[in-house]
Amino acid sequence: MSPQSNSFPKAGRAAMGGVTLAMKGIGGNLALASSVTMTLMFGMVLVLCLGISLILTGENPLTGLGIAVGITLLFNIAAFFLSPWIMDLTQKWLYGTRWVEMSELQERSPEAAQILQQVCAHHKLKQPRLGIIDDANPTAFTYGSLPNSARLVVSAGLFTYLDDDEVATVYAHELGHIVHWDFAVMTVASTLVQITYLIYTFARRLGTRGGEKAKDMAQTVALVAYIFYVVGTYLLLYLSRTREYFADRFAAETTGNPNALSRALVKIAYGLVEEGQKATEPSRLVEGTRALGIYDHKAATSTGTAYRVSASPSQIGRVFLWDLFNPWGWWMELNSTHPLTGKRVRALSTYAEQLGLDMEFDMGRVVGESRNLNKGKLYGSFVLDVGLYSAPILGLIGGLLVGVLLMKPGFEQVAIAGPLLGLGIGILVKTLVMFPNCDRARDTDILTLMSDPYASPLRGQPAKLKGELIGRGDAGYAFGSDLKLQDRTGLLFLRYASRFGPIGNFLFGMKKVKGLLGMQVDTQGWFRRGVAPWMDLMQLQTDSGTTVKSYHRFWSFLLGGGAAIAGILLLTLL
Repeated sequence: MSPQSNSFPKAGRAAMGGVTLAMKGIGGNLALASSVTMTLMFGMVLVLCLGISLILTGENPLTGLGIAVGITLLFNIAAFFLSPWIMDLTQKWLYGTRWVEMSELQERSPEAAQILQQVCAHHKLKQPRLGIIDDANPTAFTYGSLPNSARLVVSAGLFTYLDDDEVATVYAHELGHIVHWDFAVMTVASTLVQITYLIYTFARRLGTRGGEKAKDMAQTVALVAYIFYVVGTYLLLYLSRTREYFADRFAAETTGNPNALSRALVKIAYGLVEEGQKATEPSRLVEGTRALGIYDHKAATSTGTAYRVSASPSQIGRVFLWDLFNPWGWWMELNSTHPLTGKRVRALSTYAEQLGLDMEFDMGRVVGESRNLNKGKLYGSFVLDVGLYSAPILGLIGGLLVGVLLMKPGFEQVAIAGPLLGLGIGILVKTLVMFPNCDRARDTDILTLMSDPYASPLRGQPAKLKGELIGRGDAGYAFGSDLKLQDRTGLLFLRYASRFGPIGNFLFGMKKVKGLLGMQVDTQGWFRRGVAPWMDLMQLQTDSGTTVKSYHRFWSFLLGGGAAIAGILLLTLL
């Protein structure tokens, strides 16, 4: 159990009817988001099918498309109904899942057992098959086809790191997925995305036969289908995030204790960080259930680290500022099946406020603190970062245009010199932005860096850190060159780069990393914040005097400078 297990007050319970009324509006918004997303995906498939039908006159192509779609539907339907039994075997083989009776759950968490029985009785559900995996990493997930064939599986670590009322909210969250038929919703949505891709491949093939008009129309439909496929993929991820919010709301509504779920999410992150620090190899459970689990382990570092060292809830809340208000948070979330932790905790805090409860992690003050953030700096830096990160492409295009415009008989080299010079300048600009001068680096700590709402995954923040090297960045990879640094406030990954590229990284990991582990070090590099934070290492010095240099900028400067010089030399030959 965390040393802070009881450091935050447990919220009181509200009457079920009051909770339902307080959250009715929010639940309606989540339901609307899910239904609109599903409608958009159905609409995409309908438009594409109509497009195919309109451009085809022969019978065979339509028959082929119908067979392809039919096979896809039959396969997905079969997989949908057989998947619970297939996953049962997989879970048993990979993770050693034990199927348990209600009596064992009552011993481990009486409140979770009570919530489970209440939900099943209220919604007339058959009790899910209950599983426990003997793994110290705290996690929970559910799977199945229909609500009455659901399985609800948790790890033993969940009972280690969470208090009873927090475990109950995790079970309620997973029951929310079952009650809302999320298995069926996500299966239908993914099937629609698959059909858009089938239509794309089918129309692309049609673009190679028939008359010119038919080819042009088929290629147009193929292009539209591919666009729909890409958009549909992101809609599928958005739908997954919406279902997570919906399950969080269900847990808050069912238990009347949204604060307990907020604490549970943070403690799960803490547990994942703690167990990851001890691990000698990656957890198969955590990696294999990333999309299924209640929490995305990739996002655990900042939240788990903050909980590990924080003396007050407000310090944890400050780490959420990046999740809530930095545009990069929104950008990173686009490719995730789960919402960022800060956004989930803010939604749960809203539910708590509606119930007249105190908000966990001082979220009211944290959200209020956003008024003091420089919005121009947040969004201006985001746009500038994206622009400067694209500098090599922009330089190449710009140099190509200039070369074409200036090219005349006898000056053909301009067509090559312009793009080379533009590309070289673009690479150098991008490198200087990503790796600014480290002479400005200041002594700081990991928690302070993680609490910076302006941090960027592209624009490195020069920093100096002191701490202990406690392991390799990739647990279980014996030749990994990246490292884990722990200081008095948290844990951070250090990324090493050899001047000799991947071969140099491999040799460094094989020969030198083992001797560095356990040492106290001074490090200097560029801090970056994405879903998980890290530092690109510039230099590392141990107490014994060993110095390790890292060369993240080396190849970029070499390539950019070489391209620019080649372009200039070609211009001098004119």
